[in-house]
Amino acid sequence: MSENPSSQLPERVDVLIVGAGAAGLMCAATAGNRGRSVLVLDHANKVGKKILMSGGGRCNFTNLYTAPENFYSENPHFCKSALARFTQWDFIALVEKHGIPYHEKTLGQLFCDNKSKDIVDLLLAECRAAKAQIRTRCSIRNIEPLEKGFIVDTSLGPVFCESLVIATGGLSIPTMGATGFGYDVARQFGLNIIPTRAALVPFTQHRRQLERQGELPGSALEVTASCGEGSFSEQMLFTHRGLSGPAVLQISSHWREGQAVSFDLAPGRDLAEWLRERREQNPDSHLHSALAEIWSKKLVQYFLQRQGVESRALKQYGEKALAGIGQKLQTWQLLPAGTEGYRTAEVTLGGVDTDEISSRTMECKAQSGLYFIGEVLDVTGWLGGYNFQWAWASGHAAGEVA
Repeated sequence: MSENPSSQLPERVDVLIVGAGAAGLMCAATAGNRGRSVLVLDHANKVGKKILMSGGGRCNFTNLYTAPENFYSENPHFCKSALARFTQWDFIALVEKHGIPYHEKTLGQLFCDNKSKDIVDLLLAECRAAKAQIRTRCSIRNIEPLEKGFIVDTSLGPVFCESLVIATGGLSIPTMGATGFGYDVARQFGLNIIPTRAALVPFTQHRRQLERQGELPGSALEVTASCGEGSFSEQMLFTHRGLSGPAVLQISSHWREGQAVSFDLAPGRDLAEWLRERREQNPDSHLHSALAEIWSKKLVQYFLQRQGVESRALKQYGEKALAGIGQKLQTWQLLPAGTEGYRTAEVTLGGVDTDEISSRTMECKAQSGLYFIGEVLDVTGWLGGYNFQWAWASGHAAGEVA
């Protein structure tokens, strides 16, 4: 990284970007490619920390099926313009340009074959080519708006910029350096903040529930999780704290405290009808043996005990009894104790009110030259690469004009 000039006269750049994450680095490369002088500052000791830990270390960098419907916002139309002008195909082309091997995992989710560092290296290479400077371990002390531009007082000295881009992310995973700085900047300029909360986050359960599930941590199964208007079919994972897995993380974005979550434990099946078929095929087979075709033995035992169902030979159950067992076992209504919060949340719901921001340029409507991009805005994607695509698209949109 380059050193800051020793002089206390403000360093002058066209574009100052606060935050060296996915959105900030994409914005830097885009603006630099227009011939703008660009400086990126980050308080962390290295860039792209959230990129590096994402996707189990392999970075789920976009999704083949990205569409505006995959995002939450008070204004669901806001994300459309940026997503349409820098698509998943544009980022895939960039990945291929840099020779990064990748694969589709499930549901259009694209991952690096090797490590997340490949994506960070791609962004740094693009920034170098665009002559964008990046400095880490630098905090912002004060932002002073001028008639045209800003004076930003930093721990490495003052900087004058024409355009100031806030790309500091949300509150999720504070151990990665997340803070509320971006929201503080928005408040300084009188912008509204949509209340924030942890999203794409595991559920916690009450102690008694966890005790009953003592043997289950590490067990997983396919479910359809439903809450409010949301419904997602993916895996659910039992943990020592409660429930996780893609289906749980997805539905957490719809959950509010005090709400129950419904889990279909045999998605795509009518369990009662399926048990009838098993009885006809093998009447001497026991209920627990039949259920072991779709669930692990531990899960079968737990679900039967939870519903107070005794396992007997299938031929010993009458039509009505078998139908009742199927209905009992099909659906699990759960009242979570809460979530694990920002500590493990992948993203933050809420943020800077998009009514205050241009959907085309990401510029603040009330303050010329001030831009907000990425997770700091009230735009939150589903699990599966959508939030990275929003970072690329919003960063590119601001970089084209800042």
